[in-house]
Amino acid sequence: MPTLHEPKLIAGNANLPLAESIARRMSLYRGVDQGLVDARVERFNDGEIFVEVFENVRGEDMFIVQPTSNPANDNLMELLIIADALRRSSAQRITAVIPYFGYARQDRRTKARTPISAKLVANMLTGAGIERILTMDLHAAQIQGFFDMPVDNLYASPIFALDVKHQFKDSLDEIMVVSPDVGGVARARELAKRINAPLSIVDKRREKAGEVAEMTVIGDVRDKICLIVDDMCDTAGTLCKAAQVLLDNGAKEVHSYITHGVMSGPAVERVTNSVMKSLVLTDTIQPTEEITKAKNIRIVPTAPIFTQAILNIWNGTSVSSLFEDKTLTPIYESMYHRD
Repeated sequence: MPTLHEPKLIAGNANLPLAESIARRMSLYRGVDQGLVDARVERFNDGEIFVEVFENVRGEDMFIVQPTSNPANDNLMELLIIADALRRSSAQRITAVIPYFGYARQDRRTKARTPISAKLVANMLTGAGIERILTMDLHAAQIQGFFDMPVDNLYASPIFALDVKHQFKDSLDEIMVVSPDVGGVARARELAKRINAPLSIVDKRREKAGEVAEMTVIGDVRDKICLIVDDMCDTAGTLCKAAQVLLDNGAKEVHSYITHGVMSGPAVERVTNSVMKSLVLTDTIQPTEEITKAKNIRIVPTAPIFTQAILNIWNGTSVSSLFEDKTLTPIYESMYHRD
C-alpha cells in the first residue's frame, strides 16, 4: 500500500522536456493530475542561482529531475540548491533523479595529484539533504559505493534490446554486438545476452589522452550487422573510427546504441558524415536541435522507465523488476507494439 505522503516532481533547467514527460506519464498511471511543482530556478546577474518553491511540500515524497549534463557545474548547483530548498521546507524524503550523472568519469585516481571528483559530488549531494539517487547507466558501477544512501542504477540495455528486436526483427541472426573497448565488455555482453547475439570487441591503444593510435577487432565481424554499445558519446571521434574499422574488417553495416549523448564539439557533424547507418541515443541528456535534425541519429525516450521507477520507489516495490522483459515491455508497448 502507498504511504500517506504523495509523490511530487520538481525540475531544474537541465532537461525540462524529460521532466514534463515523466509528469505526464505519472498523471496517466495514477489517474490524478501530476504536474511539476510550481517553482522558479533563476540566476542573478552575476550567475548566482536562486530557487523559490511556490507550493507546499511539507511531508511530501519529492523527486528532483535534473541531469548534470553540460553546463555540468551550473546544473549540479541547481540540483544542490533545489534539494536544500526542499529540505528546509520539511519535505518527507528527497530523491535526486539524475538521468545522466556528470563527473562519473573521474571515479579513481589515474595519476598522481588528481581528484576523485565523483566521490566529491556524492558528498555534496548527501550534504544537500538528498536521501536517494535514481540514475541510469553510471559510467562506473562502483560509484554506487561512494554514497551512504540507496542508489538505483537503471540500465538502458533492456530498452535497447526492445529497440533492436523491433528494428532488426528480420535479421536478428546477423547481429553482432560490439564493445568499443575492453572496459565496456560487461555492458555490451548484457545486450548481447538479451538478444541472443555474439559479442566482439574493438581494442584501442592510445598514444596520449584523446588520441587513438590503433584499433584492432577481436572477433569475426565479416558479413555481420554490428551494433556498437557504450554508455556515452562525447566527441564521437573514437566511435566513428571504430565504425570504419568494423567495415574494413568485413562488417555489412554498423549501428550504434549509446545511453548518454554528450555530443560535444564536432560530434554531430562527425556522426552525420560517418559510415554509421544509425546512432541511437536516449534522452537522458536533452538533445540539441542539431541532434534532432541529424539524418542518422534517433532518440529513444527514457520517461517510461523513469516514471515506473519513481512510482516503484514511492510505493515501496521493486525497481530491479524493470530489468525484466515481462515488466518493461508493457510500458514501452506504444513504441514497440507486437505485430
